Amino acid sequence: MTPGGYIHHFLFGIYPYLALSVFFIGSLLRFDREQYTWKSDSSQLLRARQLRWGSNLFHFGVLFIFVGHLVGLLAPYWSYEWLMSAGDKQLLAIVTGGIAGVAAIAGLTLLIHRRVADPRIASNTRTWDIAILVLLWLQLALGLATIPLSAGHLDGSMMLKFTGWAQYVVTFRPGAADFLVGVPLVFQVHLFLGLTVFLVFPFTRLVHIWSGFAAAAYLVRPYQIVRTRRRWKPTGVQG
Repeated sequence: MTPGGYIHHFLFGIYPYLALSVFFIGSLLRFDREQYTWKSDSSQLLRARQLRWGSNLFHFGVLFIFVGHLVGLLAPYWSYEWLMSAGDKQLLAIVTGGIAGVAAIAGLTLLIHRRVADPRIASNTRTWDIAILVLLWLQLALGLATIPLSAGHLDGSMMLKFTGWAQYVVTFRPGAADFLVGVPLVFQVHLFLGLTVFLVFPFTRLVHIWSGFAAAAYLVRPYQIVRTRRRWKPTGVQG
């Protein structure tokens, strides 16, 4: 294997497991040891209007993209071939993902501007806060940059390569990196940055996302029974 082959195998055959291991174990350790840092550090009182627009656009877009990637990459071909072809699925991903990506990057741009332009917010912003926002912005920009290339392969062949890679990774099968041999560089950098987001996740304010998922438990938890407290009366006292 050539040096380039070793690097390729490491980036897409080994690095995914390193990133995901740090993601899960690091999140668990941080929750166990540093629960007071398990928050989004909201600055809602400052520039609330810009925060509202930026946050809503970003969260709508990025959550749609996350769910779309999760389902799109991990759904086996037989589960949707009765409904659409791989090419149709790729076209659907281009259109819906493109709209969500534009919304997310527009919202994130507003959030970054708000962080650096307002001296009061900037003074309470840590280096990691800006770093993770910039990393997410670059990841979204790369995702949008892949759209023209994906539009040139509407036969679904590109989609099947990525789904094959992702499904081999999550099922611990060897040879996952082979699916990405010859894939355009912008896709490879996009995947690498995406894995890097998982790698740094436990060390940033992004951990509050776990709390958002945990909040769904409120939909299925049993009702709390609240009873009035009976007043205590001394023995023999009437009334």
